[in-house]
Amino acid sequence: MKLLVVEDEMRTAGFLKRGFGEAGFLVDIAADGLEGLRLIQANKYDLVVLDIMLPGLDGLQILKWMRESGVQTPVIFLTARDSTNDRVAGLELGADDYLVKPFAFSELLARVRTILRRPPLREAVILRVGDLELDLTAHRATRTGQRLDLTAREFSLLSLFIRRAGEVLTRTFIAESVWDLSSQTDTNVVDVSVRRLRVKVDDPFPRKLIRTVRGVGYVLANPE
Repeated sequence: MKLLVVEDEMRTAGFLKRGFGEAGFLVDIAADGLEGLRLIQANKYDLVVLDIMLPGLDGLQILKWMRESGVQTPVIFLTARDSTNDRVAGLELGADDYLVKPFAFSELLARVRTILRRPPLREAVILRVGDLELDLTAHRATRTGQRLDLTAREFSLLSLFIRRAGEVLTRTFIAESVWDLSSQTDTNVVDVSVRRLRVKVDDPFPRKLIRTVRGVGYVLANPE
């Protein structure tokens, strides 16, 4: 198992490297946020122990980049900042645990081992049509690398289109697939929703992917 410790206090970093090494882990050390991010981008770690107050980039910025980039490596924050707001901010960004300094190494080691015993996360499922990309695991849509700000319903609708790219989908089929059948959804809702989806997926870009098939429904396809 390989760990990354991002910690600017050299005495603490050395203590952690020695402790984790004696426990059987391989350990890399980064003394600032920029170096920590570089190592995360260049290597695959089983877990990251991350301080919040770091020179260069702080720990919250590093974690935000990780989760937005689809990096799901477990993270434990190890920091002197112990306010409730700090804890909530870290956990909401996707931290797996939060331990306040000063700490007992035995407790940190136990938390690391507990997290590493969890079943591994599924690999990200990425669907692409042209320059449109859907990450089903991270629930993220991008076009030409730009993040699309979609509602949950819009994401479900776009997911249906991209899963059946090139296939003409009737309004009734779309309504049955995206909306609860028990609600007896009017197919006019489909037209309104597709129109709103196009504003985000197609309008800002020169190449249009969602096409209307008159009298039938809609198709998402990469124009040649």
